[in-house]
Amino acid sequence: NLSMKNTLFICLFALCAFSGCVDDEEDFLAGGNTNPELTPENKEDAVLNAAVFDQLNLDYPGLERVKKHHEAGEDYLAASALLEYYRMRKNAENPLLSLVNIELKKDTKDKDGNSYNDGDQKTADFALEYRFYVKGYYDGKVEDRKPYSVGKAGAINWANNPKNDTEYPKQLHRHQWFLPQAKVYRVSGDEKYINSWIEVYGDWIAQNPQPATEAEIGEGPWWQLQVATRLIDQVQLLEYFKHSDNFTPEWLTTFLASFAEQADFLVKYPYKSSGNILVTQGQALITAGILIPEFKNSQTWMDKGYSIANAEVKNQFMSDGWHKEMSLHYHISAVADFYETIRLTKANNLTNKLDPDFNEHLRKAAEVLTHFTYPNYFKSGPDNDYIVPGFNDSWKSNWKRSTISKNFDRYVELFPDSEEFKYMATAVNGNTPQGSHPDTEIKVFEDAGYYVMRNGWETSSTVMIFSNNKSNDISTNLDRWSHNQPDNGTFELYINGRNFFPDSGVYSYNYNLNSNDGQERLWFRNSENHNTLTLGKVEIIDKKNNQASDFKYAAGKLLKADNDVLVFENKGYDNLTHRRSVFYVDKSYFVLVDEGIGNAAGKLYLNFHLCDKKEDVVVDEQAKGAHTVFSNNNIIVRTITDDNFIKGATRNGRVSFSSSAGDGYNERTAYYINSNKKANETTRFITVILPVDKYTGNEEIKATFGECTDNSVSVNVTVEGETKTLSYTL
Repeated sequence: NLSMKNTLFICLFALCAFSGCVDDEEDFLAGGNTNPELTPENKEDAVLNAAVFDQLNLDYPGLERVKKHHEAGEDYLAASALLEYYRMRKNAENPLLSLVNIELKKDTKDKDGNSYNDGDQKTADFALEYRFYVKGYYDGKVEDRKPYSVGKAGAINWANNPKNDTEYPKQLHRHQWFLPQAKVYRVSGDEKYINSWIEVYGDWIAQNPQPATEAEIGEGPWWQLQVATRLIDQVQLLEYFKHSDNFTPEWLTTFLASFAEQADFLVKYPYKSSGNILVTQGQALITAGILIPEFKNSQTWMDKGYSIANAEVKNQFMSDGWHKEMSLHYHISAVADFYETIRLTKANNLTNKLDPDFNEHLRKAAEVLTHFTYPNYFKSGPDNDYIVPGFNDSWKSNWKRSTISKNFDRYVELFPDSEEFKYMATAVNGNTPQGSHPDTEIKVFEDAGYYVMRNGWETSSTVMIFSNNKSNDISTNLDRWSHNQPDNGTFELYINGRNFFPDSGVYSYNYNLNSNDGQERLWFRNSENHNTLTLGKVEIIDKKNNQASDFKYAAGKLLKADNDVLVFENKGYDNLTHRRSVFYVDKSYFVLVDEGIGNAAGKLYLNFHLCDKKEDVVVDEQAKGAHTVFSNNNIIVRTITDDNFIKGATRNGRVSFSSSAGDGYNERTAYYINSNKKANETTRFITVILPVDKYTGNEEIKATFGECTDNSVSVNVTVEGETKTLSYTL
């Protein structure tokens, strides 16, 4: 019975503790065969990948028996001794891995409490049916999270592409279901999970040989990101599975030979451009070299990985700290990858391999997250609040309160002298903060084109973040695959726990124009589907130029930022520059002045996209604006135009919080203000965004233009009886 089992467990634990027979948690909980011979005789008909013995450094400490048997022609015994070595070795430490108290990821729940079948147990079980988990791709109902079938035993279709997609095949080859299977195996001890892994991965190895030339790599199974992701996971898979009786000497030779081949591949073919893929490639090679040090090329793997890491920790980030791909998702991930490299290096006493200023190169990059974290991070509540903005190819659903908190804990570890990181790490979820928060002045990231206005660092604070998009040496154009969206000058506005202007988002990474998701990706990239000024309406997708907008450029330029006045511009067209000035009046309400400057003639559209649900917004077309209808904490938006006003009109908007089309999107309310622009004249709009508790319809909001020139603007704004003159001069 259970009581007797517990008593026996305690007695065995005490016996081991007092006899000194346990060296670490793995030996006690996982066992480990201590028999010096796994088999008494050589199995001459064993199906081995004998190439592994040429790849191994047989003079590595601990491989003496492996070398002895191999030189005697007893390769099965050599492989058996090698398996015993890996089961017992203690020469490398992986800080990512813990084999005790494994916490399986549970099925997620959305904001309405609906449960989705995407926990580790479900992922592991679906894989037994040859339904391999690929994030965001589901067969049937979204809430079922049932992966697509890739065939059956003996007939796995690794070219499976159920939605004619560019992203699904890439992620399929990253084997996202293997680690969940390994964790479930470790918790349950059920051999069916390791048997599934061995069968499926063996099939993958057989069906996906390394490309013969670099030109054949493409974005398929051997694209550098796929290979790097597999290697980082495989060092963990070895540890989870190695004590199983089904982890045979034969399988070990297959697994290790493939591992070495993939690591050698990454050394031979570094990714061509400086971006998130190259960072992951460097991390994978360092991981392979440190944690699998028994190969002839292990030192080469490690050296190449450190060479990449030491160069890219400088190359990946612009001087303002922003990651060059200008997506917050990749920004946070890049810093996290470098952090894991530091952590792995420290754990294995190899800090001399890193640039002496390696940590310091990450300081500004880490500070970006501080300024891009919304105040609901500080409140107590469920973990599925949206904590960060979703500009460019970013998405909110991945960055939960707990995840952001974990990153700030990392930053405190990296920079213990920072009182601001200490504040962000401790103030999460309503906790009492330590340290001190940054000031409330305008925060400018001029290289990336991001600017932040806020009035505080508490739950009730207001934050307005602008994305004045630019090109750089990675995202040099607005092609459909780029992480840059043509959203010049857009913004998100967060007031007292509510995001009133969430970015439309990504929705899909698929850029295949022959698929529905590829077409939808272009809708979400479309300039008019952001809070910005456009020339003419985009009625069709420009397939020739692979763009969803007639914006040709992302050329953001900061003109002024001081005393709660922000002025910037972006020349998105050959003949039109959009200049936007922002006045944060008494840190109470916002006034935007949008100017269309240049010799373009035609209709200008000032576009606004509000909230994440249609029913929360009412468009006031006659008043040229809108208001929200929450029970409290609302805004009123009103736009005043010059003499060329045409109309204001409601349109359908969307917002996506995920990069996976399978997660869907919300319908929401959007509208535009339309004005005629004459050639060589500047057209101007004044927009007031006023926070109110509840909308009554009696609020007084008026504005008039004062004297305006090519380099200055003056407007008079009256709110609730108080008139302010707001101006800028360049």
